[in-house]
Formats: sequence, structure tokens, C-alpha cells
Amino acid sequence: MSVTTSVRPPSEGGVAATRPRYRVTGRRILRSEWSKLWSLRSTWITLTLALLFVVAFGIIAAARYKSSVTSGRQLDPDFADATALSLSLFGVPIAQLALGVLGVLVTAGEYSTGTIRSTLAAVPRRLPVLWSKSFVFGLVALVLSLVGVVVTFLIGSNIVSGTQAALTFSSTGVLRGLLGAALYLGLVGVIGAALGVLLRSVAGGISILVAGLMLIPGLISLLPKAWHQAVEPYLPSVAGQSMFDLHHQAHTPTPAVGLLVFVAWTALALAGAAWRLASKDA
Repeated sequence: MSVTTSVRPPSEGGVAATRPRYRVTGRRILRSEWSKLWSLRSTWITLTLALLFVVAFGIIAAARYKSSVTSGRQLDPDFADATALSLSLFGVPIAQLALGVLGVLVTAGEYSTGTIRSTLAAVPRRLPVLWSKSFVFGLVALVLSLVGVVVTFLIGSNIVSGTQAALTFSSTGVLRGLLGAALYLGLVGVIGAALGVLLRSVAGGISILVAGLMLIPGLISLLPKAWHQAVEPYLPSVAGQSMFDLHHQAHTPTPAVGLLVFVAWTALALAGAAWRLASKDA
């Protein structure tokens, strides 16, 4: 007597049941972008430099001011109206370049290496990639900047104590200025990330970033005075600086208006990046 056995192929339902199913969710995209950000050596180096710029330049400015006061020398014009807040934020214009450039590298770097194709293959809906990259890096830049400006103010205010520049955390406008400076640097990082997606070029993104924050304001100053005063309040750098200035000048926007203008520039950069990402192949 012979016994025959038949082997039935597994049903499609059985195979499907044994395979883990992975869903693309916003939380997983954020986690992926967080891991990619910290896996880059340039992230650690550039963030360290940005923090160093904020702290070192602020302490040096405060020490120089105190030295001029105690020695009886005439103050430099840049320090004539200095406060502990403005001295502590002396390194913000330099730190913005480091954070903005890193933002460009975070996004445009994937285009230069080709890894953006793998990212978009894993996340077919492209825009969540942009939102996640911008949010993760913007948050990191914001937290790092906040730590930097608070630490620098603590040290700087102690250095200039006893002078006319002395301020404390309870002084009017100090907390708003520190938070404004940190928010400004965080948004600069977001703009850098958006420019990287929009231009898909590290060199191009950095060039536009530097031009918008540093070169264009210099060119605008060459215009006739009436034109200059009409255009200047809407420049990204001027609007951003008003977010952390202690005193409002007649020709500069108020902190609230400066915030709105700078947020509008950030939204414009993100809108351009979203359009390019959604309409053009990687």
C-alpha cells in the first residue's frame, strides 16, 4: 500500500499574514530624518561651530566693552549704545551662516549623493519629507540657539555688571530678545533646508542664502534714502534682527512686525521647495 501526500502551496493570505507590514507614518518619517541628521559628521561639526560662535563672540564683545569702560578709553561707535543683551547676541550674525549652510547641506546633500531617490521611494508622498526635514532641523537649531544665547547672556551680564550696559533676565525686553534670537536662528535653518530642496545644489543654496542675508542689504543701502527706508524693513536680515533688538528704532520694524515678515520669508522658501519637490523628479 502506498501513501501519497500532497503539499498545498501556501495561500496568498498566509504569505501576507507572515510578512510584517510597515506603514509610512509622520512619526516614522520624523524618526528617519532625525537619524539621518545625526549620522552626518557635518552636523556635529557645524552645530558645534554655531554654538561656539554665539558663546565666544558674545563673551569677547562683553569683555571688550568692560575693558573699555574700566580703562576710561572712549567707547567704539559700535559699543556706544551697547547693552548686555546686544553684547551677548554679538555672534548671532556669524552663527546664522553656520546654521543656514547646514540646513542647505541637510537637504541638498541628498541630491548630490543620490540618496534622495531612496528617501522618496520609501515615502512616495513627497511633501512629508520636506516638512519632516525642515521641522527636525529647525527644532535642533532652535534648541541649540536658545541654549547658546541664554548661556552667553548669563556670562556676559556678569562681565558687564556695574556698567550702564548691565541687564538681568527680569529687565524689560530681555527674555523676548533671547527667545527672538533663538527663533530667528531656527528659522534661518529652515530657510536653508528649503533652499536646498528648491535649488538641489549645495553651492546654489549657500549662494542664495548668503546673498539674501548679507549681500542684498548692502546693495539696498546704495539706493536713494527714500527707497532705502521703504525697502529695508522687509529684508530678511533687518526683519530678523528686529526680533531680538532691545529698543525699536524709527526706521526698523517692531519685533512683532519683524517676526511676521521673517515668517513670511520662511513660508515663501518652503512654498517654493514644496512646488519643486512635488512637480519635478529627483
